[in-house]
Amino acid sequence: MIHITASSANFALQILQGLLAPVIGLTTLYIAWQQWETNKRKYLLDRYERRLRIYQCVVEMLGSVSRDFRPQFPELFKFTYDTAEAAFLFGAEIPAYIDEIFKRAVALNTANFEYRDLFQGSAPPGYDHQRIVNEAKEQKKWFTRQLKVATGKFRSYLDVSR
Repeated sequence: MIHITASSANFALQILQGLLAPVIGLTTLYIAWQQWETNKRKYLLDRYERRLRIYQCVVEMLGSVSRDFRPQFPELFKFTYDTAEAAFLFGAEIPAYIDEIFKRAVALNTANFEYRDLFQGSAPPGYDHQRIVNEAKEQKKWFTRQLKVATGKFRSYLDVSR
């Protein structure tokens, strides 16, 4: 039979009191670490959502241009505005790709504007029909290939399988 005296009970109480501070400290440390991990995951999710939104804008623009090959400036300016954040969320290749989409859409718009067919009467001085047709054709071909290209370019930034 174990006999507990007042002095041994007092000693045990002092030991428990001494252990209380480290236990509280470790618990606080664990809670802080969990909050840090939660904030890190939230940051990654927020960044992913912002990147996904830009990818969706790119796909939407590519689809819009490919639908009728008649990009309009209001739509192009909205695209530029909607994707402006890309410079801060991606490596240099994505903003460069977005810029290329914009420039090629402008080139296609210009070719469409300059184009004259047989029913429009006389062409303006210096009109080069074949150059304009070739420019429009080149841009149309480029846009039709871009949905796969865009997916490949964005894949490393949006891949959640890792």
